[in-house]
Amino acid sequence: MAYALSSRSSSLSATQLLHPQKITEYSSVVTCNNKSTQTNVTCVYQAYIGGFWRNVTITWSKNLMNHCVTIYVDSIETETQSTCKIDLKPWHFWAKRGYKTFEVDEHQLEAYWDLRSATFSGSSPEPCAGYYVALIWEEEIVMLIGDYKRKAYKRTKARPSLVDAVFYYKKEHVFGKRSFATRAKFDLKNKEHYIVVESSTTGPSDPEMWISIDGVGLIHIKNLQWKFRGNQTVQVDKQPVQVFWDVYSWLFSTPGSSHGSFIFKPGEIDLDTDIEDGNRVVDSDDGNGESLFHSARSDSKFCMFLYAWKVE
Repeated sequence: MAYALSSRSSSLSATQLLHPQKITEYSSVVTCNNKSTQTNVTCVYQAYIGGFWRNVTITWSKNLMNHCVTIYVDSIETETQSTCKIDLKPWHFWAKRGYKTFEVDEHQLEAYWDLRSATFSGSSPEPCAGYYVALIWEEEIVMLIGDYKRKAYKRTKARPSLVDAVFYYKKEHVFGKRSFATRAKFDLKNKEHYIVVESSTTGPSDPEMWISIDGVGLIHIKNLQWKFRGNQTVQVDKQPVQVFWDVYSWLFSTPGSSHGSFIFKPGEIDLDTDIEDGNRVVDSDDGNGESLFHSARSDSKFCMFLYAWKVE
């Protein structure tokens, strides 16, 4: 999907933003069992490439046997995506620095990367520091992620883009028994925040859930069996962040068959739903969390989607 420069504000439709899986159907499949799980982090951007705004999806994937990053760039001529897959095999140091070209609408797009010094947080396949991944179109860096930006410019000798890429949302699948952690920047100019969701859904006591950001407990849900869906606005660095959750599957589905869903979205709440007990509650008749995405509707602001898989 691609758009002319003047239409960036409407480039991701409401349906696409609220249903991120529809953009990333070509990304890696997540499976949940005791023998093999694959963690995935999907980041969706828009970059100005070849005179058009295009969706660029970067998926980081990792399991016991492989670690890779895959780049998808939308075509403006067809409904397909051009793909560049980079295998980051831990036993091949040289594979962590490289260069590839792939074709996008009959033009060559270059990908440069250096992850030799990359550091990772926990089991996440996405690096948190010490790396860069750059896309070059006609000697211009049209997209650059990572903190080694100076090294990227020095190596590629490409000029910076006149327009920065826009980060629309991040989607991560996390596996655990009780605790689930991720990272997100609610404002790309500020620091990255550490998000932890903890739960107690077994035992004689009523199920509970806690959500903290940067070590500060912000949400505590008691009697989770009655409050398995909901939302609340919290303050992070004096800025409002909306938090949505749907953990129906944790309580009423076979363990490992589905996931709890969470959305973290900067900005004030904007829902057309009823208010219960002082909080706006998301209505839904099923347990798949689909209504959660409808409730986080937005035209442009960043969203963090967390899928928490409970593994026994």
